[in-house]
Amino acid sequence: MSTFSLDEDQRQIRDSMQRFAAEEMRPIARDCDEDAGIPDEFLEKSWELGLTANIIPEKYGGYEFGRSVLNNAIMAEELAYGDLSLSLAVMVPNLFVLPVMEMGTDLQKEKYLPGFCGDKYKVGTLAIIEHFILFDALDIKTTAERNQDHYVLNGEKCLVPMADKADHFLVVASTSKSSNNEGIDAFIVEKSIEGLTIGEKEKNMGLNALPTNTIIFKDCKIPLENRLGGEQGIDYINLISWCRIGLAATAIGLAGATKDYCIDYAKERIAFGHPIATRQAIAFMLAEMAIEIDSARLLNWKAAWTADKRDNLLRLAYLSKTYASEQAFKVADYGVSILGGHGVIREHPVEMWFRNARAFSMLEGMAIA
Repeated sequence: MSTFSLDEDQRQIRDSMQRFAAEEMRPIARDCDEDAGIPDEFLEKSWELGLTANIIPEKYGGYEFGRSVLNNAIMAEELAYGDLSLSLAVMVPNLFVLPVMEMGTDLQKEKYLPGFCGDKYKVGTLAIIEHFILFDALDIKTTAERNQDHYVLNGEKCLVPMADKADHFLVVASTSKSSNNEGIDAFIVEKSIEGLTIGEKEKNMGLNALPTNTIIFKDCKIPLENRLGGEQGIDYINLISWCRIGLAATAIGLAGATKDYCIDYAKERIAFGHPIATRQAIAFMLAEMAIEIDSARLLNWKAAWTADKRDNLLRLAYLSKTYASEQAFKVADYGVSILGGHGVIREHPVEMWFRNARAFSMLEGMAIA
């Protein structure tokens, strides 16, 4: 990675994800956005990529190709180049599987991982975001209080991806009154548990195709063995950092799609006898798009590389997610400006990418690398 070039395996990952994005995602992205849903046929095709089973150890039924945060970031960027909503749906099962695989007890791995090695798309998801204007992923309000042989879970989560299809939820909750990340744990919650209510599909400005729901927990009794990691708990800083690296990668993919579309448009759109790409104002915006996307990618790769080395990555992951989110929206905004009146009509995908890019400022835990 220090050579800034991809090895053979990484090139294969990039190329296969590019093909899938071009052939299976881009052609249906607009219809999915308009219909506010994702076809089951697409989800089954995405499952054939093996993105979940590939990382699961062989003893649990997976292929044990190994997990690399950097490789996952490359994959996430290429998928999001096809479409953000569809890419997040493709990666949703890993929101549950990866934390269980990395932080779960042996019994938790034996119980839950084999279920994600079948030939059908299976959903397990992660619930982090809460209904607060000043929501902070390091200051979780949902609580899990220990009561002899179980925990009592209370709180409300929103923007939980694919919650309507999930059988299992990984719910982040506070187990103490400590500030910041101390006392934050994750709990495996079955869909059938008493006290759990899944709300109607949320209506959002962007990410229309991706089903997200509010989930309410009212005195849900969670067995002690369902605390991820058992008595040891989890390293929440690593969990949230992996999620931020994944989200940053998808933001870069969306920005890259916008840039490439705008370059083609600017070369073909003739105004006053010349392509608008020759106009200085347009050319400067296109150049700035390229600069910011490459900068965001390098920062994301550095964060992912650091994660693979198991070094402290909270700062880098936060910087990567923040920078990539800001630049994705900036690039999408430039895209609307470059297309002019065409930028706000559905004939072109830029208005959809603009709406999707706006979501990054509030997203946490909806992708993982």
